[in-house]
Amino acid sequence: MKKILLIEDNPEVRENTSEILSLANYNVVVAENGKIGVELAQKEKPDLIICDIMMPELDGYGVLHILSKNEQTANIPFIFLTAKTEKTDIRKGMNLGADDYLTKPFDDTDLLNAIEARLRKSAMLQKQYDVTAEGLDTFIRDARQVLNISELGKDKKVKVYKKKAEVFSEGDLPLNIFFIKSGNVKTFKSHPDGKELIINLYTANDFFGFEPVLENENYRESAVAMQDSELIAIPRHDFMLMIQSHPDVSKSFINLLCKKVAEREHQLLNLAYNSVRQRTAEALLRSEALKDAKSIIAISREDLAKMVGTASESVIRVLSDFKDEGLIEVEGGKIRIVQRPKLEKVVRWNVAR
Repeated sequence: MKKILLIEDNPEVRENTSEILSLANYNVVVAENGKIGVELAQKEKPDLIICDIMMPELDGYGVLHILSKNEQTANIPFIFLTAKTEKTDIRKGMNLGADDYLTKPFDDTDLLNAIEARLRKSAMLQKQYDVTAEGLDTFIRDARQVLNISELGKDKKVKVYKKKAEVFSEGDLPLNIFFIKSGNVKTFKSHPDGKELIINLYTANDFFGFEPVLENENYRESAVAMQDSELIAIPRHDFMLMIQSHPDVSKSFINLLCKKVAEREHQLLNLAYNSVRQRTAEALLRSEALKDAKSIIAISREDLAKMVGTASESVIRVLSDFKDEGLIEVEGGKIRIVQRPKLEKVVRWNVAR
């Protein structure tokens, strides 16, 4: 049973609202002023707070301000219940972090619908989603309920790409973002002289291709399947709807975007200042995401060279050195990392001792 804290100084409104909530099977805790309301919020840790604005001791704005500064109460959904309808009052409440704003007199159904909507959003925000195809389905299903959009995710499709098949090309208009159900994908940039630089490697349960959608630009790189792969294509309009309609719904996407941006900045810095030996060690560590159950990395020397940003011959010489130093094993063109800590040390110091 969800617990709701009702902070209301008017006895009649407090009693009537409490009765409505109790009949709707909520556990109701009441406070007759803002000061008592803050104390009860910190003690009871309710699932949602309904608070009047104009109250003695401490008004609703003060209650929200105090609770938003406390880590234990900052994320509790907060609904203002008031007779004030001026736009400036509504804006002030929302700027302070209120989730909703209901005016008196209110309809019982409107109150209960507002509560249910806020509890659903709060539950979604706290829920941990597995980064798998099944977790993605659950995420979209929950987002569909929170946003009240039944068609959300209906156009999501699983597409099969054969090895070396193009997913998208530099300059294309992004119509989807992609989630890898199985397989591996590389993204790369092409130089006018025909050379390529691999930007990222993606494997199962990775998202990719969302940056140009967020930036409203065409693809600045190309993507190709490195082996037979199953990709889930999420239409651009669905992704943007989740981003724009309720930011909390897309929190995992935003965190992932920040991570990839940081990785790219780190890679560009290393290309500028690190030696070929250091860059090859880092490329091997990044390629570990492609390893199979036997920890074998199946990646061509050409693709490694494209990650390092140098000629294949240079990478082959460095790999030979790493093999002689006991950092890796090479058999039939396939690689197994046997001394990961030492490879990490190579990246930092250009030595392996």
